[in-house]
Amino acid sequence: MGSKSLPETAHPVGEVKNESISHDKVSAGASALPVDTGGGRYHVQWDDSAPVTPLGQLVFFAQFLHAGGRWEDFCKEAPFGFTSPNAPTHEDGLGSLAFSILCGHTRYAHVNALRFDAVNPAMLGMKKVVSEDSARRNLKELDQMEARKWQRKHLRETWERLLYEPWMLDIDTIVKTVFSHQEGAEVGYNRHKPGRPSHAYHTYWIARLRLCLDVEVRPDKQSSSSHGMPALWELIDSLPRECRPHAIRGDCNYGNESNMVECEKRGIPYLFKLRQTAKVKNLISLLEQEGGWVDCGQGFEGIEGEVRLGGWSRKRRVIVARRLVKQEVTEDDKKALPLLTQNGELPLEVVSYEYIVLVSTMPYEVASLVPLYRERGEAENPFDELKNQWGWAGFTTQDMDRCQITARLIAQIYNWWSLYARLVDRERHREAVTTRPELLAGVARQTRDTPDKRESTSA
Repeated sequence: MGSKSLPETAHPVGEVKNESISHDKVSAGASALPVDTGGGRYHVQWDDSAPVTPLGQLVFFAQFLHAGGRWEDFCKEAPFGFTSPNAPTHEDGLGSLAFSILCGHTRYAHVNALRFDAVNPAMLGMKKVVSEDSARRNLKELDQMEARKWQRKHLRETWERLLYEPWMLDIDTIVKTVFSHQEGAEVGYNRHKPGRPSHAYHTYWIARLRLCLDVEVRPDKQSSSSHGMPALWELIDSLPRECRPHAIRGDCNYGNESNMVECEKRGIPYLFKLRQTAKVKNLISLLEQEGGWVDCGQGFEGIEGEVRLGGWSRKRRVIVARRLVKQEVTEDDKKALPLLTQNGELPLEVVSYEYIVLVSTMPYEVASLVPLYRERGEAENPFDELKNQWGWAGFTTQDMDRCQITARLIAQIYNWWSLYARLVDRERHREAVTTRPELLAGVARQTRDTPDKRESTSA
């Protein structure tokens, strides 16, 4: 063969030009694509046929659900009204959303990112991951009344057996901002984005265990406790007496006559915070004059008294807690007391207190009740976790019915995952931001054992 001179090139010998490589050849494994990075040269090859997933540890969570039959029963009892033979199966529709929620997604559009996973869907009994539009439309096929019974039943099955030990029920309302023309998008109390329309999520919790009992979605103008408590009383009345909460705890949104009367009728102690109205401030002044404050830990002092506020049917026990707040002396303070300043009798700091006022029927001393209410701050963490790590701030549709169904579905997945994570770390609750990388992520490749037709997943 005749020799030909090679054309001069700026690239080193052996390196293939980027533009000369077609994706088809690389995919077929014909050659590797060299890529120079700060960490050195890498040779990249694609294999579109390899069943690989970045979520290799999902197999263990799938086994956890399968061992108790939770997932199979959850899908089988879903009240879908499909009539078309081409409609997706219950497992495909619910599994696609559950898979997306597990991955930390917050939008229906994020479901599309999972459609190319060829390994994990089969673990949840799925044949495929449906599209975002299909996932959204499928929820419309649910009968709303039947869907409420179905979801509340399966939520209950995750926590009912845990209620035979004394437990505290925490109640609170979180605000979900919406940005379009959704049903129930009203301008109410939205401290994060004032003036924005939003929804109110009335949520009930098992304290310490951080398990969600239920959630009710309402327009933001229905964020007061009067709109969320009827569903809670319905839930409590359905429980056997030995499973009812040891006490109910809530902030000043719940410290009103109607909620206290309902608790007293059922014989359930309560610990609510009160708003500092004029009568409450007068009570604080009287107790300050009487003295007798007791140490409640972490800088708080407490004292108890009795008061009957306007609209109350009777006097109730009230606990006042205070904590020292130091404020620097301003120039106006020095001008107001010039003689004391000149004589050196005005301190460098003016002492004042911040107050917390509680009403309770719990048979505990002041030194125990104040820390018990302050522990409620721990209950704020799962609210933040569900909103920012599990999708309560997203998955929004035009109608409120699907927002309600998705909120309960997220709570269901959250409960399952929390119980699963507790089997790994029995000492404490761990949030999804740490458990997902540790218990879900992991590159895995599916292999098939040809003689026995058995499948396995290797990470």
